[in-house]
Amino acid sequence: MSTSKVSSRPAVETSPPNADRMDAGASPSDLIDARIDDLGDWRGEMLSRIRALIKEAEPEVIEEWKWRGTPVWSCKGQICTGETYKQVVKMTFAKGASLADPTGLFNSSLDGNVRRAIDFHEGDTLDEAALKSLIRAAVELNKSKPAARR
Repeated sequence: MSTSKVSSRPAVETSPPNADRMDAGASPSDLIDARIDDLGDWRGEMLSRIRALIKEAEPEVIEEWKWRGTPVWSCKGQICTGETYKQVVKMTFAKGASLADPTGLFNSSLDGNVRRAIDFHEGDTLDEAALKSLIRAAVELNKSKPAARR
């Protein structure tokens, strides 16, 4: 009799978006667009809205595509990632443990000393003002710390 192990961690969607856009010339922004299009459900809509709020909060944000398919937003250092799973869109703040969260947005990855995350589920509404404030705080934290030496 075979047994299967069930993981308590949600499965991340790592399949590449729109293979036709995965050529070497595709920009990170194009790849994020493709991911949103490929999701085609509430997760794509949520990721798109999160992306728009990040750009509104920090117009100089840089979009990156890392770790085999994860959208990353940076300004003077990494701000956050936008991971998509089957049941959740996870916004992970690289230095979230150092950020004040007066409205209690962080609801995931609370045990570590560095990162904090917000898990968004289908039907959740965004507290846009609080999220933009958190993004701005992350950028300010990045600007206040000297760049790491390589």
